[in-house]
Amino acid sequence: MTSAKSVIDFMKKSEIHFVDLRFTDPRGKLQHLTQHVSTMTEAAFKGGVLFDGSAIAGWQAPHESDLVLLPDPDTAVVDPFYAEPTLTLFCDVFDPITKKPYLHCPRSIAQKAEDYLIASGVGEVAFFGPETEFFLFDGVRFGTDPHNMFFQTGSLEHAGSTAQKQHEGHTDNKNHHRNKGGDFPVGPADTAQDLRTEMLSMMEQIGINIEKHHHEIATAQHKIGIQFAPLLQCADNMQLYKYVVHNVAHNYGKSATFMPKPIHGENGSGMHTHQSIWKKDKPLFAGKDYAGLSKTALYYIGGIIKHGRALNALTNPTTNSYKRLVPGFEAPVALAYAKRNRSVSCRIPHVQNPMGKRVEVRFPDACANPYLSFSAMLMAGIDGIKNKIDPGKAMEKNLYDLSPQEFKKIPTVCETLEEAISALEKDHAFLLKGDVFTKETIKSYLELKREEWDRLRMAPHPIEYDLYYSA
Repeated sequence: MTSAKSVIDFMKKSEIHFVDLRFTDPRGKLQHLTQHVSTMTEAAFKGGVLFDGSAIAGWQAPHESDLVLLPDPDTAVVDPFYAEPTLTLFCDVFDPITKKPYLHCPRSIAQKAEDYLIASGVGEVAFFGPETEFFLFDGVRFGTDPHNMFFQTGSLEHAGSTAQKQHEGHTDNKNHHRNKGGDFPVGPADTAQDLRTEMLSMMEQIGINIEKHHHEIATAQHKIGIQFAPLLQCADNMQLYKYVVHNVAHNYGKSATFMPKPIHGENGSGMHTHQSIWKKDKPLFAGKDYAGLSKTALYYIGGIIKHGRALNALTNPTTNSYKRLVPGFEAPVALAYAKRNRSVSCRIPHVQNPMGKRVEVRFPDACANPYLSFSAMLMAGIDGIKNKIDPGKAMEKNLYDLSPQEFKKIPTVCETLEEAISALEKDHAFLLKGDVFTKETIKSYLELKREEWDRLRMAPHPIEYDLYYSA
């Protein structure tokens, strides 16, 4: 469906009752409002639907709250979870006064990044392919009351968990996982095979090209793989991906989280993001240099490495992100590159076909706003290409085994959200090219991130009680 008329005809034919208009806030959370089908005329598709922009953190003030949701017909799918027949549409946010895309709309920023790629002359399409990990819990409890701050998770896979009592007379659950010992087990140790299959099938049902699923290394940790797509479409797919994971988990009586590090001592969840640029149906990353890459690809990597710490504020945007980005847990903290090497932040996957040449950026996580993080990585890569930024020599050692003295010689990602905020404040000129990002948008975004950092840094932690209560 590529036009308002085709969507309207489909809704009549399919007896759709409601239309869910969806958009994304600065933090990456999917938002929505539901319209009766009778209101979604061709005029509504052309002029949009008004909503209160002041209800979204980091957007409009109450005295200038009106914003417009403009549906994209290309994104129409029937929602698989709602009881009433409902069509969903991703929307771009517009300013009703200027009639232009709203400055802080993440989806509009992604569209501008795609436009800038073409205008720069570098390429015509940027493909992104995220590999996203998440945790599934049978139960989760947490509280942030000043006198009662805690969290507790439960999973059938956790050794010793009270959640492991499956039925009377079977309480030992000999199939539990050791810490960091769960990658690729079959059932019954893999307790979520059918659940993941349903998630993957549901994604296919709503138009996402799917690949695979499997258990991950940590207990209760999982991965579902979807195919690459052009930047904007891939960001839309990631929003649908998370929506499906959360809802299928809920229907199974479980809880899903994309927090990078919900369990101390276990591996965290990342969103390894494969990237490549094409022009005139040719892969620009294929060549005769290192690992079969082109100079264009190496310069792209140079841009990612140069701006890596600034990118962290957008690709790793939570305080929890930096509890994953520590050495020793297969965390890609070193801003370096190499073929096949999973200990570097930019890995070159081994592929025989030149069409598959790409770079895998390994430090992002799925708490990132996909529109902003994908756009920022593309802008860093374009900056590397245009300025011929040399990424240096490939690092083919296992960087996890380096001594502290050796490791200090390699640039690394940020250690805290505060460091990432400061890095983006100092290094964001590459994002402003082509008006893809604006200073106002970056400032507004960083204000939200500082609020999160301040909330955490001022709150007492249970470990502080353990360390200092009896001092």
